[in-house]
Amino acid sequence: MHARRGRYDPRVRSARARVLLLLLVLLGAGGCAAPPGGSLPEREAVVSRVIDGDTVEVSPPVRGEEDVRLIGVDAPELGGPGGPQPYARRAAAFAERRLEGRRVRLQFGPELEDRYGRVLAYVYAGGEMFNRRLLERGYAQLALFSPNTRYAASLRRAQEEAREARRGLWGLPPGRLCRLADRGNGIGGGC
Repeated sequence: MHARRGRYDPRVRSARARVLLLLLVLLGAGGCAAPPGGSLPEREAVVSRVIDGDTVEVSPPVRGEEDVRLIGVDAPELGGPGGPQPYARRAAAFAERRLEGRRVRLQFGPELEDRYGRVLAYVYAGGEMFNRRLLERGYAQLALFSPNTRYAASLRRAQEEAREARRGLWGLPPGRLCRLADRGNGIGGGC
């Protein structure tokens, strides 16, 4: 991290993201035109590569950024100091089968990028929200961050369905679930 304020200060980045999103909506720049009726701005892209279960690369880039992080979900991490988290390879493989090489629709929330500079979006493939599909199948856990909470209730229901059915990561024993990130879902945070 640099000592100077600005690019790495989350408050400045968040304010910049809101200003840029407003400009994109007003000007229709970058292919992100706001549909009528107060809907979120959208655009189409092709998923050129799946990075992991909740992050993809798209073409053409959005505002110069190829990496798109799915809003509202946290799939187990492939990399990290302890190696892949439980269920990470399965989540990534599921995303590859469903998204890689496909045309998708990206729908953006009020906050356009995360603290790492990745674009934040709901990703639609074949008419369905892939973010929700990850939760329904148990490939990710819910991870909501304000102000991108528009579909919170729907995403929460999807996770509960998977959890009750012990689908995906919800079928893992507690000794493996504790290795996931703690996102306030009663799992993760270390063993």
